[in-house]
Amino acid sequence: MSRSWRSSELGKPLKGWRLRLYTLIFEADTRAGRWFDKGLIAVILLSIAVVVVESMQRTTPTYRPVFTGLEWSFTLIFTIEYIARLACVRHPWRYVFSFYGVIDLLALLPTYIALLVPEVHALIDVRALRLLRVFRIFKLTAYVAEFQSLGHALTASRRKILVFLSVVLMIVLVMGTLMYVV
Repeated sequence: MSRSWRSSELGKPLKGWRLRLYTLIFEADTRAGRWFDKGLIAVILLSIAVVVVESMQRTTPTYRPVFTGLEWSFTLIFTIEYIARLACVRHPWRYVFSFYGVIDLLALLPTYIALLVPEVHALIDVRALRLLRVFRIFKLTAYVAEFQSLGHALTASRRKILVFLSVVLMIVLVMGTLMYVV
């Protein structure tokens, strides 16, 4: 995603605090923008780590209040970041319906919905989708064409892959049965 696309699509502010906030949040080319993005990735990774550790049965009962506090802290950070993104663009609805806007909203909703419907709490793992920002931050979008050619190659050879995996699964099944018998 180029800088000119973001400026025209989302509406880069012309001056004031909104322009400074926009530069910090959306411009990964600046020093402050890089620090913001790296800090955001660190918070996302910590958030996912907390969810993973919380899912372990031995740690959950003892540290439930700690995990709940951390989860709400991360949710508050992500909510503030989402609101800041909406506040600093001239066309907030374009951001809401953009790819990253939808991902950010999906990362927030499960925690808030879980207040009303506790079963939805399992969807908190959707926060992992926010890691897709790594592609933009580390300028990995240049590799999208290579990813697409790899996808085409896998699609073209799907029958060969299916046969190979079937043979491997049969060998594993037979060897596992033999090991069980022995």
